[in-house]
Formats: sequence, structure tokens, C-alpha cells
Amino acid sequence: MTDAAQNISVVAAKRVKVHFGAVKALDGVDLAIAPGECVGLVGHNGAGKSTIVNVINGGLAPHDGAVRYGGRDAGTGIATARANGVRCVFQELSLCPNLTVVENTRVMHPELKGFGWRGRALSIIRAKLDEMFPGHHIDCTAAVGDISIAERQMVEISIIFARVHEAPRLVILDEPTSSLDAGLARQLMDYVRKFVGSGGSVLLISHILGEILSTADRIVVMKDGKVVASRQASMFDVGSLVQAMGNVVKEQARNALAVKSSGSPLVDLPAIRGRGLPFRAYKGEVIGLAGLAGHGQTDMLLSLYRTLSSDWFPGRGDEVAFVAGDRSLNGTFPLWSILNNLSISSLGSFATAGFVKRDHEKALGEDWKTRIEIRTPDMRNGILSLSGGNQQKVLFARALSTRANMVLMDDPMRGVDVGTKQEVYAMLQTEAAAGRTFIWYSTEMDEIRLCDRVYVFRDGAISAELTGEEITEDRVLEASFEGEAA
Repeated sequence: MTDAAQNISVVAAKRVKVHFGAVKALDGVDLAIAPGECVGLVGHNGAGKSTIVNVINGGLAPHDGAVRYGGRDAGTGIATARANGVRCVFQELSLCPNLTVVENTRVMHPELKGFGWRGRALSIIRAKLDEMFPGHHIDCTAAVGDISIAERQMVEISIIFARVHEAPRLVILDEPTSSLDAGLARQLMDYVRKFVGSGGSVLLISHILGEILSTADRIVVMKDGKVVASRQASMFDVGSLVQAMGNVVKEQARNALAVKSSGSPLVDLPAIRGRGLPFRAYKGEVIGLAGLAGHGQTDMLLSLYRTLSSDWFPGRGDEVAFVAGDRSLNGTFPLWSILNNLSISSLGSFATAGFVKRDHEKALGEDWKTRIEIRTPDMRNGILSLSGGNQQKVLFARALSTRANMVLMDDPMRGVDVGTKQEVYAMLQTEAAAGRTFIWYSTEMDEIRLCDRVYVFRDGAISAELTGEEITEDRVLEASFEGEAA
């Protein structure tokens, strides 16, 4: 990085090093972002992406190296970064669930104060939501805890981009579309291009490589705490980008068995509230739940879980396991270790007279650490010591290590890197071939195509059932809007 590049940069990190004990989270990272530039930041889970974000936004002071804002040595800290126009949307959403959308806007923009601040905040956030996500239908007077995770993500992004006194100079988007369907993700990427075109800067972190390739001007690749590539986005394609990340991804293919929907169904439900199609699941199937976010897919999964695991006594309800997409809300136990988070659903298999066999538990943890590549030196470390994607790996391991015949998955690939996704897909196919059934809600079309059958949801009911070659993005979109007036 040249001194001239640093001087014109909104932010520039130079030879930054951060370590956590023996783990080198950052090992001499250089990263500069210029005005009017969208930089895509990619790398597998544990590559150091979240750490460099925390250094740039002031949440973490580097152990070595320096960070400059606008070419000045302004010091470190969140207040310093914010004073220099840096805003951040974290992968783990940070809104206060007990406050309304308007009140959360005030929390993020403390300059909204004095008489009539609620009215001003309401006007600002409504206008920004309308600009970024036309047709969103979000009630800005509602408590954040009462709206869907997709709506929470839209709200937090809109609050960050909103201008009260000064517009942000750099917005860091960490997996911003992880809970958004394809339509909402497209709206956001369109707005990012508009923001960058007007002179703003964006650091975009996403495991959806198509978003990076279509939106970023320049792509920076990280691996093992270092920058291993930095060049114009036009010089990459998906294959070369994945290769730069250090993992060759196998071509995705749907290898559905020719006939799976035979015999008696494991689940046979009538049409929801008498509307649409019934729902059936057979042994060994991978069933996809698709459609626009918030149209009843998660409600279906929760209803199935309540029905199939109604006995909460430990060791009962072994027929079903659940992989949460919103890990911070209903996935991880934040005060527990990685091992305890993984083993909690399997304790009955290695406990005698109420006492856990610790050697069996440790063996389970080490086995899954290797199989799914959980990036940690010690499974006894706290779960929050892991990156978001590695936390999600633990939730997968928790479910797949049980004896459950059916696994329910609520958009579980949020924040998981492309290499790990491929490994999980292979595991799912192997487990399904052995007779385990998966019911999988996903907002990513590439994942929906891997399913044997797909139910498309519209207004809380199933509007279409797709199989085989019918499972295409066009058919899913068609069924998602079925019944709308022309």
C-alpha cells in the first residue's frame, strides 16, 4: 500500500496485527478503502474478516500496526471511527428487541433529541426504508422483537444508511443479505451501487459470491489472518475467487433419488387453514421450503417441531432436531463452551444415572471438530470465541450428532462460507441416503435446487409443490407471487 493511497482513503489499515493468545487473528494486514469504492471482502470462516472489521470500526485496538481515517492518525476507538463517518451493520444484529424501530433509530443516532424527536426519527427511518426496500410493509412503531428477522435486518441496514446530520462515509456490511430473500437482496445491492456512485464507500462481506462479483469494484481475499489477494472484481470469476480463498469447491448437483415419495409419509398435514396444498414428508427426503421471506416457512418448521417433540423430558422427543438460522436468538447458549453447545442434544447417549461421561463427550466434540472443521484450538473455549460461521457449524454438528430421524433447518447457512456449505451439502445427501429426512427453509436458490421436493409458500399457505426439473428460480418466483393482481 502506497502512502498516497493511504492519504486519499476513507480508512486505511497498515500492517495490522491482532492475536488472541496463541491464535493470530490478523497477521500484518493492509487494507485501504477509497471514496466512491465498494470493496468486497471474502474468505472462509476464521480468515480474519470480522477481526479487521472490528479494528476499522474502532471496536478493537490493533496490537501492532496503525489505522488512519482520511489520511490522519486520529487514534482508535468506536467514537473516533464514528466521528470519521464509519458505520457498521454486524452479522449478529444489534438492535434492542424491546424497543420500537423508531426508538432504535434514536439509539443509533443520538443527535435525534429534544422536543419532537420521535416524529423526526419516524420520518427519517420510514423514508430510508421506502428508498432502500420499496414495498417493505414494516411498521416502524412496532417493537423490534415483534418483527421477523428479515425485517430486523432491513431496519438495521436502513438505520445505518440514514442521514441525520451527516451522511456516512463508509458503511461496513457484514453478511447483509443473510436473512433476505432474493428480491430484497437485489434491492439492497441496487442501493449499495447507488450509494457508491454518489461518492460513499462500502466494505461488503458476503459468502454469496455472486453478490460480491456483481457489486464490488475491488475484491480482497483473506486467509489465515492475511490478505492473500487484492484486485479488481472484473479479474475474478466464481472459480478463481474460490481458488484464491484456498478451497476448490465441487460443482453443485442435485442427486435426488429417482423415487423417494413412496410408502407411508412420516408427516402428513392438511392444507394450512384450509388454503393451498397439503404438506407431506417421506423417509430420506430433502424437502425445501421456498418463497418470499416471512410467508410462513419458519412458522411451518416451528409447528412441526412442537408437534414432533411435545415431550420436553430429557431423552424424549428424539425424533426431531432443529438447526436455527438466528443463532444468537434461539441457537447458541452464549455462556457455555463450544463443546457444551455441541453436546447438549446428545447427552442422553453418553450419560449413566444422570452423570455425563466426559470422555465420551470430549470424543464427540473432537470428532465433529474434525469432520466439520470448527476453527478453534480448544473445544472448551466459549462459543462466542468463534466466528459467526463457525458458531453455525456447531449448531449443525449438534443436530447431526443426534439420533433424530428428522432434521428441521431454518435458513441455517447464514454466514457460512462456500467451502463449508459444500461439505454440509454432502453430509445432508449422505444422511438422506441413509434414511434421515431434512426439511429445509432457505432464501438461497442454489440450496433450494439441491432438494428433492420444494413447497413454495405464499401468504402463510403452500401455493405450489415442485419436483425435479420444475425446481427453478422462475417457477419459485411465479408461485411466490401467484394470485397477485396484475
